[in-house]
Amino acid sequence: MSKPLGCLSRSGMVTALLVLIVMVAVWLIWGGSLFSPGPLNAQAGVEPLGGVYSHAETGGRCSACHVAPWSSETMADRCLRCHTDVVTQLQDPTSLHGLMMSSGEISSCLPCHDEHRGSDASLTVLDPDTFPHEATGYSLAAHEKEDGSALACTDCHGEDLAHFDSIRCADCHRDLDASVMEAHDRAFGPDCLACHDGIDTYGAAFDHSVTAFPLEGSHAPLACAGCHQQAAAIADLQGTPQDCFACHQDDDAHAGRYGQDCAACHSAQGWEQVTIDHDQTGFPLVGLHVDVACEDCHRDNVYQGTPLECVACHQADDAHDGQFGSDCGACHTAEGWEQATFDHTQTAFPLTGAHLETACAQCHLDGVYQGTPQECGACHEEPAFHRGLLGSDCASCHDTAAWSPARYDRLHTFPINHGERGASPCQTCHPDTLSTYTCYECHEHGQAETASKHREEGITDFEDCVRCHPTGREEEGEGGDD
Repeated sequence: MSKPLGCLSRSGMVTALLVLIVMVAVWLIWGGSLFSPGPLNAQAGVEPLGGVYSHAETGGRCSACHVAPWSSETMADRCLRCHTDVVTQLQDPTSLHGLMMSSGEISSCLPCHDEHRGSDASLTVLDPDTFPHEATGYSLAAHEKEDGSALACTDCHGEDLAHFDSIRCADCHRDLDASVMEAHDRAFGPDCLACHDGIDTYGAAFDHSVTAFPLEGSHAPLACAGCHQQAAAIADLQGTPQDCFACHQDDDAHAGRYGQDCAACHSAQGWEQVTIDHDQTGFPLVGLHVDVACEDCHRDNVYQGTPLECVACHQADDAHDGQFGSDCGACHTAEGWEQATFDHTQTAFPLTGAHLETACAQCHLDGVYQGTPQECGACHEEPAFHRGLLGSDCASCHDTAAWSPARYDRLHTFPINHGERGASPCQTCHPDTLSTYTCYECHEHGQAETASKHREEGITDFEDCVRCHPTGREEEGEGGDD
């Protein structure tokens, strides 16, 4: 038969029970003194908190501060039961406890308030080298005294470490530079911590290029207050309008005629650095207009509403003296006055044939265009051999291709090659005018003989020969010549 383990023997179990009874008795008589790592703080407060003036007066009752492992409470909850003033501070984001707890980096009391270190030990342990001051929203990493030494807590907080008044910032910095501090106070107000965090995130070292509005050109040397007027907090700085018009409304020489987008033409380099894209307007600049100075067209600083018609600027240059109206662009282009491209087909006198190569001035004498005669005779002197017999309708025989050969045969119903002579001069049949003719210049039968012969045929009206002899034949249709 094997022996049981010593702790499970009768004597072992009795011994364990006696030890447990003794421990419970000690706990009931002396509280948790038996398990305490050291004496509690005995420094008495001005007023009692939770019924005691100091932690030592709890009499070693561990449960006054410590919670059971199975409890949903935390030790910080037990602290706040007595320290109700801290509860109030936690609701105030400007207080030390409010700042530290809201940062999320500190969630309990123990990192700063340690106990059981002796009756005379301080309940607050703040080591400037290890204290997480960034958790308060203000870093001491770049903050030091004028002589280069590190700051002590009391330099800024005085004796009350739980609170901080921005007036201490003003007092210190006013001693360093009173004029700058007064100007800064007027521009941004007295609440330093609303913008400053100790490392100049929003101070002199602020890098504006990380924002959506980098400082360039004339903006670079401007003081912050020049744009961020009456900004008393970071939200005010970030909410400053970024459009040009918000700051430069009073500088608008156009009096709002071009809207509020100054950057469409101007840049941060200066107002004179204008880079307007005229192609985006209703009048793109082309040809000779490209090199014209703005003020030559936009007189007296008038831009929007400037007339777009050529005559508005070029009336004095109108060589036609208004004969063709005000639409210069119907003939001319921005390449120059000489580059005229008039479409003559849109007039009552389309240019064809030899007229296409004719210079305008040859027909439009003395610069007269509108009202120029359209008859051929106005430009073309009648040849001597016409002897005034053919009238003024040149087009009845000639066309614009050339004067010669004349196409009078297209209107001549009587054969031109009639008779033995072949093609006879016009004057043979038309001795006086083209509108009258005679056959008796060739047919020398005498009028009496002709009259007698026609009367025998029963023809009494024989003056209009062509009426009966349209082809010049004596017997029309039989092919015999007279």
